[in-house]
Formats: sequence, structure tokens, C-alpha cells
Amino acid sequence: MNTKVYLDNAATTPVEEEVINAMVEAMRLNYGNPSSTHSAGQEAKALIEGVRRNVARYLNVQPGEIIFTSCGTESNNLIIKSCVTHLGVERIISSPLEHKCVAEAVRDAKVRKGCEVVYLRPDHNGDISLQQLEEALQASDKKTLVSLMHANNEIGNILDIEKVGEICKKYGAYFHSDTVQTIGHLDLDFSKINIDFASCSAHKFHGPKGVGFAYIRKTSRIKPVILGGAQERELRAGTENVSGIVGLGKALDLCMTNLDRYANHMKEIKSYTAQKLRETIPGIKFNGHSEDLEKSLYTVLSALLPFKNPLIGLQLDMKGIAISQGSACSSGAAKPSMVMMMILQDDELENTTPLRISFSHHTTKADIDYFVEALQEIYQTSAIEKTNV
Repeated sequence: MNTKVYLDNAATTPVEEEVINAMVEAMRLNYGNPSSTHSAGQEAKALIEGVRRNVARYLNVQPGEIIFTSCGTESNNLIIKSCVTHLGVERIISSPLEHKCVAEAVRDAKVRKGCEVVYLRPDHNGDISLQQLEEALQASDKKTLVSLMHANNEIGNILDIEKVGEICKKYGAYFHSDTVQTIGHLDLDFSKINIDFASCSAHKFHGPKGVGFAYIRKTSRIKPVILGGAQERELRAGTENVSGIVGLGKALDLCMTNLDRYANHMKEIKSYTAQKLRETIPGIKFNGHSEDLEKSLYTVLSALLPFKNPLIGLQLDMKGIAISQGSACSSGAAKPSMVMMMILQDDELENTTPLRISFSHHTTKADIDYFVEALQEIYQTSAIEKTNV
């Protein structure tokens, strides 16, 4: 069955038509290698630098602090690995709620480089204690990197990165934040935040897959982990993905130009979804601060269904609904995600089903009505089967 309703925008978003058109034009007309000195190469280079300037303008940073990569995963790996290998970081403070690419890069630093790792324990809502962070920084004089995501990709909780940045500055620690879920959706001004490193993936805000960027504060003196060329300020070797970068730039421009309108629409859709689910599924809960528009990202609603059904994603897919039970990087796993294991009790893990509903400005109330009706059918079937056992 073809997809009728797409509710997995936290995993990836559909590419906007204007973005596709801009990329096609770049591929057709600007095929030169940006490192070449002839006019064809320099025209391609000019496109890249134009996008770099615009991205920097939206974040209020210097163009030279934007380094284009293939995705958020590469950006996070570049930052964490270079901090340990080149900047002398001996200690990393992070949390169990981070995206898999951050979690594994941190674990690799511990196993292969002997880096000390401290995990801040989230509370039952998925919140990170800033007091706990400060105590962890006070406990050691080792050069430290703090790596905490801005908005959780499963439950949507938003971290106060301004306060985290202040604490890191107080103790002389580097601060890295995975901002993959927030760039393009929130108005971020990095000049007002003590943040050293951040990451971005274009496909999270209606751009193409396979392109992203790392924000790297100029004063950090970070070094590359991919060698073999002088591209990207000598921080990321390899011929640039010109059309992808153009697509990233166009997508970000569309999102930031329409930010208020898109955000207001998605906030309304999120509230509507929560209301319809409460009316339809007795006993449903929402994880973390997912239902709170002030404390969570408006693109994500994490529901906890009051019945166990590991096949619910497949059942909804058969009804033409694309949705996930967790992040795309862990959705294929048989066991619950680390995020769910950290915030749910054992009995909840045994008797409930998490469902991540994520929106875009294309999502309509009709989409939600169709989804809720399909979910209600599955719920009623589950209730009948439980009664007959």
C-alpha cells in the first residue's frame, strides 16, 4: 500500500520542490570541481560560499565556522574524535539519551583512547540536571568536553543550552551540542551561547540526505579526521557535494523565512494530535515533556500506548501510515531504545508500546484523523484479544 500519511519527520523529511529544483539547476549548470581554478570550478565554489555565508548569518557566526559534511553523524564524529585526539580532551561528560552516533563516538573515545566518561543520569521526565553537570565539572581538573543534545530525537525534550554553555565556560570545558533536530526549526543565535561545536543534517528540514554541516568555533583549533585535501578550511577533505550544499542552503532558507508560520502550524497539529489520542485511547500517556509545547520540540510527540504491540509500526504501515516506535537508528532493534529504558519503569516497558509521532508543516488534521482512526482499530483489536486470553 502506498503511504497516505507520513508521520516520521524526525527520521527524515520530504524534500521540498524548490529544493529539488535548485539542486537540479546546480547539477546541470555548476558541474565544475570547486577546487579547480578555472571559471567552471570557481562558479561551483561561489555557490558553496554563498550557502556558507547564509548559514552563518542564520546562526550569527562567522562563515569560516561552518564546515560542510555528509550529515550530522559525520559532524558529531569529527567534533568528538578531534577533541580527544587533537585538543587533549581527557574527559567527556554526556548522557545516556544521546543519539547513537554521539553515544558510540563517546564510547570509542573511552575504549580506544582511555578517555574518562561521565554520564549524567536523567530523571523520569528525561531531564538532565544542571546541578549534576556542575558537580561533575567541579570534580575534576582534566580537560573536559561536555556533549549534550539540544532536543531529544525521541521524546523532544529541549535542553537549556544557554545555561549549559554558561556552566561550561565557568569551568573551562568545551561544549558540543547535537542540534540536528533543532536547526531549521528554532531560531538559534550561537553568538549568544557559549557553544564550541554543533551539528546539522539537511534532511531534517526538507533538504537532501547526505549533506550537513558542523559548526566549529574558530578559536577551538580543531583538526580534521578525514585527510587528503584542503577542502572546507582544511577540516574535511574530499570534493564538496555542490548540489547537496545548494539543497541544504535552499531548505534552510525556506524554513527560516517561514519559521513562525511553520512553527505555529505544527504546534497546532501537535496539540490536536495529543487531544485526539487522549479522547480515543484510554490510559495513553506522553513521554518526557513531549506534550508540553514550552519544554519540548513542536515537531515530536512521544506517546506511550497502554498495551504491548511490537508490530504496531508494521500494522500502521499496512494502513498507509509511516511512523516509528523510536529513533530511526534503533527502530529495528528488538529491545526498547536507551531513551525508553532510562525514563520508563520495568512494568511500563513490559506492558506498553512507545510510538513517536513527528510532524512537518505539510501535516494536516485530516492526516491525524486518519492515523487516530487506524490506531483506534488496532487498540480495539488488542483489547478484544486480551479479553479472550
